[in-house]
Amino acid sequence: MPVGEGRLVGLIRDGLPADKMIGVALSGGGDSTALLHLCLAAGFRVEAVTVDHRLRADSAAEAAAVGEWCRVLGVRHEIRVWEHGAVEGNLMDQARRARMALIAGWAEARGIGVVALGHTRDDVAETVLMGLSRAAGIAGLSGMRREFDAGRVRVHRPLLDAGREELRAWLRGQGIRWVDDPTNENDRFTRVKARKALAALAPLGITAERLAEVAGHLAQAQAALEVQMAAAGRWIEERAGALRIGPGLWAEPAEVQRQLVGQALLWLTGNAYAPRALAVERLIAAMAAGRDATLAGCRARKGWLMREPRALGGPGTVGQLWDGRWLVEGPTAQVQALGAEGLRQVRDWRKLGLPREVLIVTPGVWDGERLLAAPSAGLSAGWQARLQRPFTFSR
Repeated sequence: MPVGEGRLVGLIRDGLPADKMIGVALSGGGDSTALLHLCLAAGFRVEAVTVDHRLRADSAAEAAAVGEWCRVLGVRHEIRVWEHGAVEGNLMDQARRARMALIAGWAEARGIGVVALGHTRDDVAETVLMGLSRAAGIAGLSGMRREFDAGRVRVHRPLLDAGREELRAWLRGQGIRWVDDPTNENDRFTRVKARKALAALAPLGITAERLAEVAGHLAQAQAALEVQMAAAGRWIEERAGALRIGPGLWAEPAEVQRQLVGQALLWLTGNAYAPRALAVERLIAAMAAGRDATLAGCRARKGWLMREPRALGGPGTVGQLWDGRWLVEGPTAQVQALGAEGLRQVRDWRKLGLPREVLIVTPGVWDGERLLAAPSAGLSAGWQARLQRPFTFSR
């Protein structure tokens, strides 16, 4: 057995469920290429998917070359393309989210319940440095989750205890080639800056191994905090897509408050990242003092945290997700915010005991200017509205 292979294969076997078909997210880079070959060496049945982001002229040819490598190995392979126009804002974040959605969609279509990603200890260290640059709290400095759900697919990262160079050394020893993505050297991207900063910090003893170790310690602290957060969740009640927050929350430890409110904001908006800690702390101070406040498309008022009207998604259609959270079911019609005008057309909404501000940001079913239904305000008329994501107390 080649030097190091036993340890790496052991990580794969320990990090993935036995007797399962494993979907491998295969970019063709060193980490994912090693992941594919190690999964095969560990005896797993494997299929692979490559996401072509269409961000570079050579991406389609590279994806096709990866497919050819899989054909030689006898591994079924598909390419999924990120169809996009001009990308505004955080390119890497949008690409990451699109990539994960495409991977999960591929796995569901293939009936594969487990997908493996090739992230390594170096990725954990870079994530910690990126968290430090955002003044992140404990959750943001706890590294990468080893497992998480993406829809109905369980995603695993079995190589988080392996180093990037360790994997490449193994590949070289096996005579296995891989593709180096030129964007990994582009200083425009935060992760690339973190990678180069990590190399500069090595003489101080701040290495990927050390930062990954620190992240592990913080992950243990985060797990303990999540027990407290679950208990503190008794102060938070979800109603009509908004959160009613009892005053007892403000007696909980500050970090518990900050994380719960941060998660509440993420749940309400569907954003990938909570606002910076200082902004969340200002919102908490306002809520604890009974003052109105807004942050990240959300509104705090009289003990409630809800969506801000001007931040809501535009018109949609019954059967499609509206504002990233609501699924309205019933006869085909237009879906948009109930709004003040719609609420005026609901006769008995006050019987629900919910504030006007909560109800006007729930979905209404419309025929032009005429309100057909307001399911969350007590006017169903053959339509139903339900939230697609429950509010939870862990990251």
